[in-house]
Amino acid sequence: MRDLVSTFRQVANTQGDATALIAGAAHISFADLAARAGGFAQHLHARGIRPGARVLVAMPVGIDLFVALAGAWAAGLSVVFPEPAMGLRGLRHAVSTTKPEAFLASGSYTWIKPIVPGLWRCKTLAPRGTMAPLPDAPDPSSTALISFTSGSTGRPKAIARSHAFLMAQHSAVAPLLAGAGVDLVAFPVFTLVNLAAGRTSVLPGWRLSRPEQVTPADLTRCIGASGATRALLPPSLCETLVESGDLGPLHTVFTGGGPVKPQLVAALRDRGLRVVSVYGSTEAEPIAELDWADATDTDIALMQNGGGLLAGHPVPGLSLRLKDDEIQVAGAHVNEGYLDPADDRTTKLRDPESGATWHRTGDAGRLDDQGRLWLLGRSAAVRAEGDQKLYPFAVELAAEAWPGVRQAALADHAGRAVLVIAGDLAALPDWRGRAKGMGIDTVRHVQSIPMDRRHRSKVDYAALLAMLK
Repeated sequence: MRDLVSTFRQVANTQGDATALIAGAAHISFADLAARAGGFAQHLHARGIRPGARVLVAMPVGIDLFVALAGAWAAGLSVVFPEPAMGLRGLRHAVSTTKPEAFLASGSYTWIKPIVPGLWRCKTLAPRGTMAPLPDAPDPSSTALISFTSGSTGRPKAIARSHAFLMAQHSAVAPLLAGAGVDLVAFPVFTLVNLAAGRTSVLPGWRLSRPEQVTPADLTRCIGASGATRALLPPSLCETLVESGDLGPLHTVFTGGGPVKPQLVAALRDRGLRVVSVYGSTEAEPIAELDWADATDTDIALMQNGGGLLAGHPVPGLSLRLKDDEIQVAGAHVNEGYLDPADDRTTKLRDPESGATWHRTGDAGRLDDQGRLWLLGRSAAVRAEGDQKLYPFAVELAAEAWPGVRQAALADHAGRAVLVIAGDLAALPDWRGRAKGMGIDTVRHVQSIPMDRRHRSKVDYAALLAMLK
């Protein structure tokens, strides 16, 4: 199988009435999802939307979204997803960058069109249509999806993925999620993996761009009502999960989208949960994975004493190298370029001999003698103090093991390394003494450290620097 549409058609034929998606009280079988997607593909053709057209999608994460996505792909369309964490600004950027021909919206998102001039000439679509067989698979080389980087380190870049690329990404991710279960999925891309694998996904009843609004009670209710046995959540929601009530049949957590720290893992394991972390980026997902049952006491001690953050072994089929401490990757599921070739200049390296394209992740790292990858933080955030390099994750993880520390971040303020800490102010003298031992003269106390907009799981260094001024 060379595309997800063909794979999903086959799964629908074999799984039939088995539940594909659960969203609150609603659910849909694999067979009905495929039939609704086929009907939507026919509806698109009837509306004059032809293969190759770009359609911008603004819909809540629910059953209709995945019906529309499968139907659009089956119809040969290129689906454009704005970066949700950027809100209306991200949507306007997506429209100006991709110039879609159609706008697919439902729910509260239908009000967007009148206030975005770039959408005024677009045909307006809604997820509808009768039941019909899925049409023949699209050309594997055609563009299936255009999405965007988070923009946390600059202007969001548009990434175009072909059907063949999505299948390569599926092949890389599927082994990590192998096994039976009912999965609560807060990462929509993994719902696609589950649909192609014939596994049931529970769609969250909250805005994925606002994980800080989810309460422990929300997670308890969702798990209890759906019978979820595994959860795929960003670290910020894992923190909420730790505080949740009865976890019912839940036994495994897959997490990523931000640093997965040993203190969080220990708290999850105290709740009886198996923890698997996945490291990757928008351009290369996944890069490495770690079952924390394999992390030794020595590994934990090293993380808490300046060794960085263990990410695990690189996934099979991926080439990984370190250049000046930066992690660079290549492989079938690594994006080779952006929609705008001008964006390639800073992150893509072409090897004229092998023809490979290496992606610069912008993350610093190291490999140990077991071939495992350790993360050291953003390369741009590495600080030089004399002849010593201060790596963000090495400093931050060590500091977060100190008494009274809730959060820590390494920043550069006025040309000097500053350790910013949120926690018990009474411990500030102790922190200063410990920081001096690491070669850091300045410690600043704040009420909280700003986190990224996408998953609220990574330090927003730009916002942090603004706080320090």
